[in-house]
Amino acid sequence: MTQRIDDYALIGDLQTAALVGRDGSIDWLCLPRFDSAACFASLLGDEDNGHWRIAPKGATTCTSRRYAEDTLVLETFWETRTGTVKVVDFMPQRDKAPDVVRIVEGVSGTVEMSAVLRLRFDYGSVVPWVRRCDGHRVAVAGPDSVWLRSEPPVKTWGQQFGTWSSFSVSAGEQVAFVLTWHPSHEPRPALVDPFEALEHSLADWRAWAGRCTYRGPYRDAVVRSLITLKALIYAPTGGIVAAPTTSLPEELGGVRNWDYRACWLRDSSLTLGALLSAGYVEEAAAWRDWLLRAVAGDPADLQIMYGPAGERRLPETTLPWLRGYADSAPVRIGNAAVEQLQIDVYGEVMDSLYRAREAGIPPERHAWNLQLSLLGFLESTWREPDEGLWEVRGPRRHFVHSKVMAWAAADRAVRTLEEDPSLPGDPARWRAMRDEIHAEVCEKGYDPVRNTFTQAYGSLELDAATLLIPRIGFLPPEDPRVLGTVEAVRRELMDGGFVRRYSTAGASVDGLPGEEGTFLVCSFWLADALLLTGRPEEARELFERLAGLCSDLGLLAEEYDPASGRQLGNFPQAFSHIGLVGTALALAEADDERGPALTE
Repeated sequence: MTQRIDDYALIGDLQTAALVGRDGSIDWLCLPRFDSAACFASLLGDEDNGHWRIAPKGATTCTSRRYAEDTLVLETFWETRTGTVKVVDFMPQRDKAPDVVRIVEGVSGTVEMSAVLRLRFDYGSVVPWVRRCDGHRVAVAGPDSVWLRSEPPVKTWGQQFGTWSSFSVSAGEQVAFVLTWHPSHEPRPALVDPFEALEHSLADWRAWAGRCTYRGPYRDAVVRSLITLKALIYAPTGGIVAAPTTSLPEELGGVRNWDYRACWLRDSSLTLGALLSAGYVEEAAAWRDWLLRAVAGDPADLQIMYGPAGERRLPETTLPWLRGYADSAPVRIGNAAVEQLQIDVYGEVMDSLYRAREAGIPPERHAWNLQLSLLGFLESTWREPDEGLWEVRGPRRHFVHSKVMAWAAADRAVRTLEEDPSLPGDPARWRAMRDEIHAEVCEKGYDPVRNTFTQAYGSLELDAATLLIPRIGFLPPEDPRVLGTVEAVRRELMDGGFVRRYSTAGASVDGLPGEEGTFLVCSFWLADALLLTGRPEEARELFERLAGLCSDLGLLAEEYDPASGRQLGNFPQAFSHIGLVGTALALAEADDERGPALTE
């Protein structure tokens, strides 16, 4: 039976990540990077597409689970009629080769355990050749090689194109399994001591979480979200993937299934804000440096997303041998939206670099010249229609949010030059551009009859992204047009107490059939807008309802379906956790203008 999306736990090593189900099975893992081909893909297919399950014999689901405090080390408990056992799952931060460590520990009595490993390279399509070597199992197919060992050794045999193990644990006993990937043409990497790796992982995560400067009432949720964001950072470059998964559906059985294992530029502004506000300047600086490397070059070639190391080619294709999560096909890898024109990303880049400068991150010498080049291109492009924030696959439109972010790009340039007159540039030029965009948006993107900004020029549809207008600084929160937009969104885009990003009824603007859930980050945006417009209690109530949607492990997907009570979309989703952190910090600042919860 298909597990719910939020039934999965996340483990990772800051270069890739795995999803572990309540049944003790790792159903998703890409090696060696977030965007590599999966060797466990049963999440999007079935067991024959690859998985690794460790559980008591005859057991179907765990009794309870948790993360070790302030870490990404998962502890799963199983209570049986003969005793209790704990399985500890984690991925140590790697030296060279990625490892998955699973430690089975007896808590009471004696429990008979079973393990089955089915490795299937290239997203479940390639069955490797498995052999014994020096007491270990090694699986090889083409460029991939995986080694499996246990300490102490347990009874292991091959069956049904899988590796099976049977053993028992009593109170105080431990059996550790280590799975290690490396390129098949290279020698086997050095062995990892699983028990030392566990101690190091616990210490590393707790030291990192201890740097969080937030001390407000939602600390557990904030720290868990920050740990999740940290887990989505590709450590070698500082890029952050939107999610570690692909094709988890926005509608069960639907076609709105996308690959999110890439780094979106628009996430940069929100990510920087969340990290900096919580005291993580080092990660914010690494993200800023990734951003500068990724966008370097001809400004006309700026993309909305890049690979974890800044790769530009992300061609979209489908995998027909995978039936999709809950039969939601197609399964896609890559993302064709990389070729879209999304004018808002220029504003996100400018805002990100402005925030970094404000936070005291030393500017790179070439960064300002790069920004001027981007502004010069935007100056001649902002009047064009585009695909917008939501990456619609319908016709291009003059999306209001895109224009507002073009305004933000010019505004941040003006502010930068006013604050540092030594920089080259003509503030009058960007001030004129800013004023022109502002006037056009207020004329063409605002519906005076309904007193609301609309999704696009001349349209009747609304867009939750217009909730960002006061936060971006386009208009002050008390402006009647802002207040009207907040009320219009509440009236027309709310579903079950949460916010849809736009209407998908009838001839949807995105050019796709079917529905989708409420968009979690949009609901956080509404909470922020309520706070800015003087309704802190309503903002807090909405925030607490949103925080209540987190899984038992504190994780959020992209969307939520109020009708079924299920999380939907790729999981866990950076955007959602960024929203949680940002709103929690904003509530803390609102409680006291001096922000005592944000300081040590």
